[in-house]
Amino acid sequence: MKQLDRTELSLLVALPALILAAMVLPSWIVNYVQVSLGMGLVALGVMIQMRAGLVSFGQGLYFCIGGYAAGLAGKYLGISDLFALLLIGILAALIIATTLGFLLRRYREIFYAMLSLAVSMILYGLLSSTEELGSTDGFNLPVPTYLGMAPSGEAARMTLFIITAAVVVASAIALNRLLRSSLGYVNEAIRENELRVEYLGASAHNAVHVTYVIAAVVSSMGGVLWALSLGHVDPEMTNWTTSGSFVFVCILAGTGSIVAPLIGTFLLEILRVYAVEISPNTWQMILGTVMLLTIIFLPKGLWSLLAKSSTAKRFDPEADANTQPGE
Repeated sequence: MKQLDRTELSLLVALPALILAAMVLPSWIVNYVQVSLGMGLVALGVMIQMRAGLVSFGQGLYFCIGGYAAGLAGKYLGISDLFALLLIGILAALIIATTLGFLLRRYREIFYAMLSLAVSMILYGLLSSTEELGSTDGFNLPVPTYLGMAPSGEAARMTLFIITAAVVVASAIALNRLLRSSLGYVNEAIRENELRVEYLGASAHNAVHVTYVIAAVVSSMGGVLWALSLGHVDPEMTNWTTSGSFVFVCILAGTGSIVAPLIGTFLLEILRVYAVEISPNTWQMILGTVMLLTIIFLPKGLWSLLAKSSTAKRFDPEADANTQPGE
């Protein structure tokens, strides 16, 4: 059994901290955190693909599949149990991603990005024109239950928050271990030199396919949790603007740590709220400006600031010079 690294320990510490914060912070802040946690899972799906040099502009596809699978199960099958809805969302994403993966694993760079976007927009068009699914308005989800328990009021809000936080932390730890596994190292090698990976006997196509499926499953979980938090789904979940926001998060936060996209998602939500308040008609320009400045001055994202600070602390020439032998 692998030892927990610093990132995983930080995530385990963050879980009770989030729960305690939810008990004392205003409900609107807690709501933003909860929504950000669901979307953060989708950003993690984008991030693990970027570690392989693949940029998915269509990750909203699985975000939407998870939310709609949960919504349809509640609307037509009467299922309201959160864990059952999560399982249904995962199975739907698993089937679709495994099928589409045979096509997408053959492409790289802009072709991968555009093809993933095209598939996502096909679903957007279908949902927007289907009146039985609410067309562009979408439809509401049932209030979730938990293994037969149906809390109400404040207890219901806290229960959903705790489970959402626990699922996100567990998923982040699992993905962190994925990045440290042989598949994670192969993905980094694919990003640097795919031809050399093939020469060494590993299959780049298989590695990309597996990574794509894992990213889809994680994103669908985020879609289910997000949809249950808001109690509603609509086709905007798979629109290109939604998928683009997940890529924006990874650019803003960086891909140096599994924690970065989770923090970046919350920062983006706060930035969007204040941008809309400051400039309701041109708030997109504020987001675009922030993205442009980040790319120019912090090409590896905000997380690179923490990485530089950590490196500077580990290697301080003045401290080393003042250290006496034997200290």
